[in-house]
Amino acid sequence: MENAGYLFAAYGVVWAVVFGYVLVLQNRQRRLRREINSLKETLKERKFEQ
Repeated sequence: MENAGYLFAAYGVVWAVVFGYVLVLQNRQRRLRREINSLKETLKERKFEQ
């Protein structure tokens, strides 16, 4: 296995990409959760005002 170093490097790159993608998805989910909570509060305020 003379190319084992390349194999391990490829696995490392793939895992780094997967980890980065998971972080991006987590950030999007957090942002959407904040937006949903903000919209819920706005809806409550508008219902209360009527």
